[in-house]
Amino acid sequence: MSRALSIHPSPARLLVAAGVILAPWTAWLVVSLPSTQTAHHWDLAWAGFDVALATALVAAGLAAKRSSPLAPLAAMVAGTLLVCDAWFDLLTARGAGALMTAGAEAVLIELPLAALCIVSSIRVAYPAGRGLEPIVAPHQ
Repeated sequence: MSRALSIHPSPARLLVAAGVILAPWTAWLVVSLPSTQTAHHWDLAWAGFDVALATALVAAGLAAKRSSPLAPLAAMVAGTLLVCDAWFDLLTARGAGALMTAGAEAVLIELPLAALCIVSSIRVAYPAGRGLEPIVAPHQ
């Protein structure tokens, strides 16, 4: 059976399909969800997220220090979590003071650190002179 006729979708196709399906779902959420909501276990949700973020930052730092091949992945995860943290801090800030604090943290700490992680990850995964070819060849 040719690869084009295979009934098993590739991981790349699954990811693209998931992204396409997410667009109308997101639109539905915008029109259907309330603007405010009381959340149970708010403290545990934020604490759990911060534990994940701290773990990702430590893992990225240790992987980079050891020149581990996992360093780019760990740095990308840490950078992504930092962007998410800034986003949710800003959107969930209550009052002008909290919004100013969240904005300052985002601009001065979270987003610059996220940029450092993401740019470092890309530079390690795609060294200068190699173009944008992946280091690991895609599954054929």
